[in-house]
Amino acid sequence: MSADHDQQRPLAREYLEALAIAVIFAVFARTYVVQAFKIPSGSMEPNLLVGDHILVNKFIYGPTLFSLERSLLPVRDVRRGDVVVFRFPPDPSRDFVKRAIGLPGDTIRLADKKLHINGRRVADESYAIHSDKTAYPHGPLFGATPTGQLRDNFGPFLVPPANYFCLGDNRDNSHDSRFWGTVPESLVKGRALMVYWSFASPAADFGEGSGFWNKLERAARVALHSFSRTRWDRSFRIVR
Repeated sequence: MSADHDQQRPLAREYLEALAIAVIFAVFARTYVVQAFKIPSGSMEPNLLVGDHILVNKFIYGPTLFSLERSLLPVRDVRRGDVVVFRFPPDPSRDFVKRAIGLPGDTIRLADKKLHINGRRVADESYAIHSDKTAYPHGPLFGATPTGQLRDNFGPFLVPPANYFCLGDNRDNSHDSRFWGTVPESLVKGRALMVYWSFASPAADFGEGSGFWNKLERAARVALHSFSRTRWDRSFRIVR
């Protein structure tokens, strides 16, 4: 056996080890540190647009064993106003992004579209919008859908322990805690950190099939229009 062959074996092994470490690190980072997520609907407009690609900080809400860890590491509990990504409670296979409005123990009420927390009116005009001037009253109403009956007048509702009440910023066009309930703490994946790329795309694109050819068609469409339909002014935008 030649000396060259003996040198090639350790070199090949080093490449394999480096690749394995890179894969392990990538999996670890995606699971515990940061994950990419794309916005499929307009429920968080104007803060997040359809086609925004965001990075999600998964480390910030991580569990700790000792109080010293919480003082030394950049971890904390969900705060009121955080834009969070979570597994959809009725279908945990899907991810949703909304704003955490109510914390455990909070009493939530909406009166004619105005948000009240613990009996006090919340000034949320800096991020919440209302595109429909109609204000549906709470309860049965002729001509109103069940969604309309809860959309503008809701509660009072007490947020249970270890749960969060989450609303979309686009209040009149958001499927959120008003209709399907609170988000258990165990389903929260992380906090929306920043928009790293924004591609102008209609919401219908995200409702297309998930088969191979559908994915290939979407990839080709993105590649073809990647420059002209990129919203450059939204690149590296911090989510607030």
